[in-house]
Amino acid sequence: MIVELKHYILGFIMKVPFHFVRNIFINPFLGHRGDNVELCKDVEIRIPGNIYIGNNTTINKDTLLDGRGGKIIIGNCVDIAQEVRIWTLQHDYNSTDYKAVGNDVKIEDYAWIASRCTILPGVRIGKGAVVATGAVVTKDVLDYTVVGGIPARKIGVRNRDLTYKLGNQRWFH
Repeated sequence: MIVELKHYILGFIMKVPFHFVRNIFINPFLGHRGDNVELCKDVEIRIPGNIYIGNNTTINKDTLLDGRGGKIIIGNCVDIAQEVRIWTLQHDYNSTDYKAVGNDVKIEDYAWIASRCTILPGVRIGKGAVVATGAVVTKDVLDYTVVGGIPARKIGVRNRDLTYKLGNQRWFH
């Protein structure tokens, strides 16, 4: 009952159109939220105590952070674009009883997850890595690697000299 009530309250908070209101009321729900983090409208968070977000990070609208099967650990200066789905729980399709299996997801500093990507349980997105729009990530992505496609495969490399900071950008207010 308490978990359901928290989920309902959190869902209401994430629909508030004013970022400063969302940011004030979200802290008691998350496992950890760093400084200068922007959580845009309509981010859906399942089991918020399993969500850890570093500093200077932006999570855009209509994103799903599913902490039901493990932790989601998001580093510093991470950009998660709109309509991304990050899963920590899925079904084992080979299981005779369709068993649910879960695992943590870790997204390292300076990673960029572009629009409409899906990240499956147990995946690590390396430092500075880029996941191209629409990709489905089923395996770890190495540091500074650009991946795309279904399933995601290496399509390039990224500059290693990254110094930008995100979070609370003017255009989100």
